[in-house]
Amino acid sequence: MVLKKFAPLLAVVFLGVSLSARADVTIGVSLPLTGPGVSLGLPSKNAMELWPESIAGEKLKLVILDDAGDPTAGIKNARKFLEEDKVDFIIASAITPPALAVSTVAAESQIVQISPSPLDLSPEKGDWTFRIAQNVPVVATGAVEHMQKAGVKTLAFLGYNDPYGESWLKATTAAAEKAGIKVVAIERFARADTSVAAQAIKVVISKADAVLIVATGSGAVTPHKAVLEKGYKGRIYHTHGAVSTDMLRLGGKDVEGAYAVSGFIPVAEQLPANHPSRKLALQFIDQYEKKFGAGSRNQFSAHINDILILLEKALPLALKQAKPGTKEFRLAFRTALESIGDTTVSQGQIPFSRTVHTGLDNRSVVMLKIQNGAWTLLPN
Repeated sequence: MVLKKFAPLLAVVFLGVSLSARADVTIGVSLPLTGPGVSLGLPSKNAMELWPESIAGEKLKLVILDDAGDPTAGIKNARKFLEEDKVDFIIASAITPPALAVSTVAAESQIVQISPSPLDLSPEKGDWTFRIAQNVPVVATGAVEHMQKAGVKTLAFLGYNDPYGESWLKATTAAAEKAGIKVVAIERFARADTSVAAQAIKVVISKADAVLIVATGSGAVTPHKAVLEKGYKGRIYHTHGAVSTDMLRLGGKDVEGAYAVSGFIPVAEQLPANHPSRKLALQFIDQYEKKFGAGSRNQFSAHINDILILLEKALPLALKQAKPGTKEFRLAFRTALESIGDTTVSQGQIPFSRTVHTGLDNRSVVMLKIQNGAWTLLPN
């Protein structure tokens, strides 16, 4: 009789417990939605519009803020995510400087950061940061190997004066030394610079067989045109950060014949039919371009799609161990990402493990050339 009397009340209590065990997975997202990195940030934000509303029965709540490519703004956003929004993990950022800044907050606060951009972090500093884009040493080695096969003996460096540029300089110098290529000029410029004429003159004076331009998106066009205007006649190489439709559109005939190391998305249709990433890449391109227009594909939006693929594997594992909104869930999510194993995504292979947080590996690198105004896949 007592049980019958209190049965409705008990049902409500148990229902309350069940509901309290369920909570939104809250994700803080910091992207350059204004400023010099906008051509990377906006496509990244666009790709998130294609995400499902939930994974493993838990609703995804995205809190998206603009970091304008500024490290200080990136840190401010990360602090807000933690203190006000109580996020479960952070995605930041589409360009390296703010992403690097956020990594310090991630390590201090012991919260997972997923970075769509490459970061050069020591194991202890990168213990809570997972990178998606190709590790800079991996892509730099691919570019230098192509130079070596082409007979390049001397190389000029023309790149950003920030962590992204410095990571490329360090990796390229090391790879060039092993390949017997001498770096004969090192010139830097700021992302917001509207002219690099002085640096371009020094590149031309060096008489290097090739120049590597380290810039991202549409920002790669200005230094490219500058070296041509100053009379440079050698080979021009770009990083994977420059491979975009914006570069083709703004560069026009001036960028014809340029080389770039890249991921798969710009040339997905040109991959072999049996390539493990081809189907995933084409599925993403079809979905993305139906919403945002033909030719709108790019590597940066694909990195966001690849994050989703990882979340669909890792979140169910983490949710079995703890509920969102807790420190236990943060640790469970990191452990899950480290345990999902080698994962095929639209841009290649990501081999996350307890000791590897560096994202796409050397199976995810191809060389491209701009031919007839389009990115063309070169033979391996």
